[in-house]
Amino acid sequence: MSIVDVVNAPERNELGEPAPWWRQAAVYQIYPRSFADANGDGLGDLPGITSRADYLAELGIDAVWLSPFYPSALADGGYDVADYRNVDPRLGTLADFDTMLAALHQRGIRVVVDIVPNHTSDLHEWFQEALAAGRGSAARERYIFREGTGADGAEPPTDWVSAFGGSAWERVADGQWYLHNFAIEQPDLNWAHPEVRADFVTTLRFWSDRGVDGFRIDVAHMLTKDLTEPLPSRAELDALPRDGKHPTIDRDDVHEVYAEWRAVFNSYDPPRTAVAEAWVDRARVPLYSSPDSLGQAFNFDLLEADFDAAQFREVVQDNLDLAATSGSSSTWVLSNHDVVRHATRYGLPHPARDAAGHPTRKHGIDWVIAVASGGGPAGDASPVLDREAGERRARAATLFMLALPGSSYLYQGEELGLHEVAEIPDAERQDPTFFRSAGDDFGRDGCRVPLPWEAMSATGSSSFGFGADSSHLPQPEWFSEHAVSVLDGDPESTLTLYRRALALRHRLQTEERLEWIETGRADVLHFRRPNGWEVVTNFGAEPYPLDRAGVVLASELLPAGILPADTTVWCSPLR
Repeated sequence: MSIVDVVNAPERNELGEPAPWWRQAAVYQIYPRSFADANGDGLGDLPGITSRADYLAELGIDAVWLSPFYPSALADGGYDVADYRNVDPRLGTLADFDTMLAALHQRGIRVVVDIVPNHTSDLHEWFQEALAAGRGSAARERYIFREGTGADGAEPPTDWVSAFGGSAWERVADGQWYLHNFAIEQPDLNWAHPEVRADFVTTLRFWSDRGVDGFRIDVAHMLTKDLTEPLPSRAELDALPRDGKHPTIDRDDVHEVYAEWRAVFNSYDPPRTAVAEAWVDRARVPLYSSPDSLGQAFNFDLLEADFDAAQFREVVQDNLDLAATSGSSSTWVLSNHDVVRHATRYGLPHPARDAAGHPTRKHGIDWVIAVASGGGPAGDASPVLDREAGERRARAATLFMLALPGSSYLYQGEELGLHEVAEIPDAERQDPTFFRSAGDDFGRDGCRVPLPWEAMSATGSSSFGFGADSSHLPQPEWFSEHAVSVLDGDPESTLTLYRRALALRHRLQTEERLEWIETGRADVLHFRRPNGWEVVTNFGAEPYPLDRAGVVLASELLPAGILPADTTVWCSPLR
């Protein structure tokens, strides 16, 4: 790998106006409970993040996105929120949050926080009030309670299934049922209720007033619902088109909520930003990313693609076209807290795909577990995880992604080349998916294992410098090879590559456009940004002749005149 100095790219849009920071930002997702533990209790915390502020600054990111740090029983990794305007005591205090925010802002790093508006924790004061108040109470109107069916109402109102398995309804002591599209401990809110809407506006202002720069909106497409009786069956619900009028998914009226939020965001200087996690049909993404709504929406298409040139090109072009429709910028994601890490995905054979062409996630994680245990899922040939190929392809895919117009979202630990952790004993798993599926789906714990900061031999600690003698999820022995202390200063390490790429990206970033250049090979992609920044990725197995001057960065060592397999190179005429 190599890098040369280049001139600064103008931070202006095509009209000569200052471009909003988020349009082409590099955002680093922190899962707080697994980042750094300052008090030695085995759980990451806010002071732990503050202690690593210099690390984040040296990495070269523009912003961090914090997964939930609010009071929570951790039924779903913190996405079961008991108090939206406080900090979980195990993670710190509001004063600790302010200290962390100041430390990051002093280093030029903005802060985006997670907002979880579809549901609360069952420990939230509103839900506890609803349980105590009983049938017909005003308190229950903030949630979605219904009478059951069958004899004495002993059967749920419908046969709907939650995202984590099992019924989407749970019965309470007085016989009524409440809707939970996720875990039992996550009752869905009633977004037709004015108190619900007003309270979230208060929450957005609370964090904005503290200096937060933006918000990531969890399951942004699920808030509003039309549950007029009679309720449809699961089969009927699944068969309904998702055209804005579906009873529970991607309803047009959710944008009335976001228009109100946008007014709140725009009342600050600079305006607060927001990005939607919205799993919706492609044509409806611009509704969430328009300037009148949240302003930006996650694009998960690269995350779902194989390491394949045709798939990558189609995803990029489709999403740039979508961004042009909405007036927003696209977002690019390869890993996050909900999926198998991309170093592992790319090291496995291509996953099974459903009828719509999407990878079957469960099949992929089954293979990861099987590789760790030395076997294969029933009916499959024993899979082979090629760790080196996975890491090499992950580095190439990351360099490709970081060069695209738009914002890039990185997930903690990918800069260390971490693989999915498969070897977690059943008794130590935490993901509700595992328990609700009776162990049939291993869930997301493998990408949420605490980071290794020090090699085992350097600390004598069993948590690799995470901060305690043990961590809340077990770390494997091979983490020692990926510890920050091991990779730091190694010119060929993945950590060094990320640091160089992010530093160079800041200086090369230009208008949000690209031009495809034909390569004569279906497995090699080449594009050029408006200032002459060129990117070539070899997705194939055979080397590709590379007759390019001005190479500034490559994901692997480059033999003279050759772009090896599974490698990306950046070229620039700038000096």
